[in-house]
Order: sequence, then structure tokens, then C-alpha cells
Amino acid sequence: MTQWRDSERRFGAISRGLHWAVALLLLWQFAGMLCKVLIGPSAVTGFLVGTHKPLGALLLVLIALRAIWALGQLKHRPPQQDTLLGWCARVGHFSLYALMLLVPALALLRQYGSGQAFAPFDIPLFAGGFEPIGWMIAPANALHGWLGWALLALAAGHVLMVVVHRRLLGDDVLPRMAGRSD
Repeated sequence: MTQWRDSERRFGAISRGLHWAVALLLLWQFAGMLCKVLIGPSAVTGFLVGTHKPLGALLLVLIALRAIWALGQLKHRPPQQDTLLGWCARVGHFSLYALMLLVPALALLRQYGSGQAFAPFDIPLFAGGFEPIGWMIAPANALHGWLGWALLALAAGHVLMVVVHRRLLGDDVLPRMAGRSD
């Protein structure tokens, strides 16, 4: 039987589904930006970068849902240790959530401020047709890319800590999010 909610032993099916959907979409987003930086203009880069805005909007929705679900499941989730490592894990997870929300929110603010319509997946979010609004565009121009790379570094650290837990600390945390959910 599928466990939908989180428990002290592992994350439930909803948390797992949201986690891996967000992870895959972030991987796609970073692959596109890495292609843009490392390869430059190409058909592959154009395809990946062409999906960046609509997938960013989808990511914002999924991350908001994930954050709301996580808050509702806090008392049910596997506990963090009351140690320096546990404190670091809490700060790391909070930072991941903050950046996962902030990076696409800044991009959405920039898109709106550009005065252009935005309809990811043909779903109209807002109409355009007005003059650009500089104070909406400036924060994203200054921070979206840098914070995106910081998010990539944090995500890489998150994956690295899974390996550290397994290989060095002897407490395999991966099955909580990747193993069977029964």
C-alpha cells in the first residue's frame, strides 16, 4: 500500500513525487543554461533555452506546492538530529527552498515588468502591451542568474551530502526519499 503522507521513517509519495519532479525540472533548467554558457548558440541550446521560461513558471508552481506540503508535514517527517550536522541540514534545506522560490519569482517579476504578455503552455498568466517597468526588471537582471548558480551549488551540495551520509556517516538517508514508500 502506498504511503501518501510523510512519516518518521520516510517521506510519503506526495513529498517524493514533488521532490523528484522539481529535481528533474531543475536539472533540465541547469542543462540549458550550461549549454548556453559552454556551447553557445546551437540547435540543442536553442531547444533547451526555449523551454526555460515556461518550465520556470511550472517550477514556481511545483515548488510553492512542495513548500506548502512540507510545512503541513513537518511533524510527520523524518527527524533532524539536534547536532551541528542537523542544524546545517535545516539551514541547507531552508536555503534550497528559499532559492527555489526566489529565482523563478524574480524571473516572473522581470517578465511582467517587461510589458510583454506571458502564457506558458498557452495558459495566459498576464497580458502585456505596456511600457517596461524598470524597478521590476532590475532585480531579476541583477540577481536571477547569480542566484540560479547559487541554487545549482546548493543542489550539488545536497546530493554530495547524500553520499557523505552513506559513505562517511553510515546513515543512508537516500531510501527516505528514493526507496519504497510502504
